[in-house]
Amino acid sequence: MSRVRSKDTAPEMVVRRLVHAMGYRFRLHGGKLPGKPDLVFPGRRKVIFVHGCFWHRHDDPSCKLSRTPKSNLDYWRPKFERNRERDAVNLERLTELGWEALVIWECQTRDREALTRLIHNFLGTNARTASSPGPWRTRQPASATP
Repeated sequence: MSRVRSKDTAPEMVVRRLVHAMGYRFRLHGGKLPGKPDLVFPGRRKVIFVHGCFWHRHDDPSCKLSRTPKSNLDYWRPKFERNRERDAVNLERLTELGWEALVIWECQTRDREALTRLIHNFLGTNARTASSPGPWRTRQPASATP
């Protein structure tokens, strides 16, 4: 269990790279928000959680990653139930604080096109793109006079 990472997991890195490539800018691991969301968009008051299907019990029947271990069920069932209860409480607290949350499951990171649409629909269209550079690029360089 000590090797199970809570930050910078492979699915989280996929989402972070994709969101950044889409032009959105974010903060990481909002420690002051309930549940410590993986990506925080303060100006939009939106957060994204990237959940591992195994640990957070993805309930999609087609998800093979959320299998239940066959041994030591007395340990695993309560652990998984506590994780799900904690996730629900954290989402509820975020909503009460005026934040919108999106949960992206590990298995969803495999289909990049669908993931891009999901993120774009959640965050909206105000991302910075290559065709619209930020204000730091609008100035012309000063001409050098001899």
